[in-house]
Amino acid sequence: MLSYIIQVVLFQILFLAVYDIFLSRETFFTKNRFYLIFSVVVSFILPLIKLPVIKQAVPQEYTILLPEVVLSPQTIIENQEWYQSVSYLDVLFWIGVSVASLFFLIKLYNVIKLLLENNVEQRKDYKLISLPNSTKAFSFFNFIFIGENISNERKEKIIQHELVHAKQKHTLDLLFFEILKICMWFNPILWVFQKRITTVHEFLSDEVASKSLETKTYINSLLEQVFQVEKISFVNQFYKSSLIKKRIIMMTKKRSTKVKQFKYLLIAPVLLSMLLYTACSDNEISEDIEQRVEKSTKVEEESSTVHPFQEVKGINVLYGGTEPKGKELKFEDLSLTEQQYYIKIKNSMQVKARGLELKIYENNQKEKVVFVNMNKLYEEIKKESLKEGNVPFSMIDKSPAFMNSGNTKDEFNRNMRDFIQKNFNVNLANSLGLKKGKKRIFAQFKINENGQVVNIKVRAPHPTLKEHTKEMIKKLPLLIPGEKDGKVVKVGYTVPITFDIN
Repeated sequence: MLSYIIQVVLFQILFLAVYDIFLSRETFFTKNRFYLIFSVVVSFILPLIKLPVIKQAVPQEYTILLPEVVLSPQTIIENQEWYQSVSYLDVLFWIGVSVASLFFLIKLYNVIKLLLENNVEQRKDYKLISLPNSTKAFSFFNFIFIGENISNERKEKIIQHELVHAKQKHTLDLLFFEILKICMWFNPILWVFQKRITTVHEFLSDEVASKSLETKTYINSLLEQVFQVEKISFVNQFYKSSLIKKRIIMMTKKRSTKVKQFKYLLIAPVLLSMLLYTACSDNEISEDIEQRVEKSTKVEEESSTVHPFQEVKGINVLYGGTEPKGKELKFEDLSLTEQQYYIKIKNSMQVKARGLELKIYENNQKEKVVFVNMNKLYEEIKKESLKEGNVPFSMIDKSPAFMNSGNTKDEFNRNMRDFIQKNFNVNLANSLGLKKGKKRIFAQFKINENGQVVNIKVRAPHPTLKEHTKEMIKKLPLLIPGEKDGKVVKVGYTVPITFDIN
């Protein structure tokens, strides 16, 4: 989650930089409005996109998925104080959301209060609310608030300006940013985006309203007096001293040529670079790693063993990749009941759809066995795993190994399990305020061509456990590197670590 938030903020900064440097001085106000909203929305979506085409274009390293290491739950102290079970980061986040929501509701209340306490005049395209003893002027949707102390001549000019805000639904833009500011109250870039789009709104309204008047006359009306305004960020304010200068500059500025619209094409390489970053980024282990680890680990285990399925009417059904020992039988050697059961297995969805091979054996105990050869299915799953960048042990000619130890899969797994159980401090979880239940950590690292452990990444339920796991992996000794096609290669590992807190 932290990685996602960081990427969102970075993308927003990049989009904002493109706008400020290349687009903000142009008079394509409608396009600038669309760009600001589009870029914010896209910044939330891009970190979630992991294009497989881009991933496949990046050279993949050999990845070995290790069996899960289960740590003894008895080593974790069960009795915890209430304050130890509290996630303080979550508390801080929701406090911020609550405070931001409160400020938003107060601002909304102030607008509603003005609607209820003052006279509302229904006009053709809008509703006019007169504010007694006031020189304020602003709009909210199709409600136009205007102070009674403003002269009638000036009121009409202001109303024409505010009608553009109402017709172009500018309030929706501002409310959109208000909601985002509640959800991401800690992100100052959203405040900057809202300020930018507020400025664009004024440019749009000035552009339309000034067409009915001579530009100089309209500018003079702006300069006659700078009125007070409501301090509400989601209303469109007619007079705002900080914007007056910018509005006058834009109204007197020569219209941007159509050629300059090509500047918007800058968004294409920006988006491409962001997609490349999200596709290739390995700062964190992906959120779906748990499912992929479990699937690949299961395939590795099944491919080397034959698992008993069930026993029905004297027949053992075995699924696996290694044929059982015993005498092979023919279909005719089965009794009528056994033949019916054999046909039932053969026509089952799993066997028939995959085209799996069936054989009948009689083992040393004179028991009949229907063997379902799963090698075809294993190969299909392994190919799928290879597409995802997860290469099973069987595709490595020589896997990495601990010094003074054999290089078999079982020995490496046992050494890695013993190392983790010896060096991982499960008691640390007691002081971290973790909730009860199963907790899982995923440690990902690579063993380079020199046998050194590099590129350590960890996903854990608490930052302290994340750092502790990183430090533990760093303690791994120098290993014998892996080989593929007679060449030393870099090999990646993912190891899941599980423990329970009761």
